[in-house]
Amino acid sequence: MKHQIASVRQPLHSSSSSLGGTVFGLRQFLRAGMMSLWVLMLSLNAQTLAASEPVNINLANAQVLAEALHGVGLTKASRIVEYREAHGPFEQVEELAAVQGIGLETVERNRDVIRLQ
Repeated sequence: MKHQIASVRQPLHSSSSSLGGTVFGLRQFLRAGMMSLWVLMLSLNAQTLAASEPVNINLANAQVLAEALHGVGLTKASRIVEYREAHGPFEQVEELAAVQGIGLETVERNRDVIRLQ
């Protein structure tokens, strides 16, 4: 009987130690994943900052506006060009909020890259 009890305890004991190894491995895996995510976020942030070249909203075409302005796709950029053609050049950055789909939040988010001349 003692032999059977020992054999039952043996696998239980060995699985406990492998469980500890599994938890340790999981922790390493999660740390590596978090570090990778952090590095990816930093690189994306750097790319976003690099892509923020100043853009003249009175001269740029829709494609250039869509690429330069955050939160502005090709549809909104086309509306900016249409508005500019209908009403003349923008005299103040805030006038951009008069374009359908462009709000003051979008203007503020892009204020540093918007040029009028």
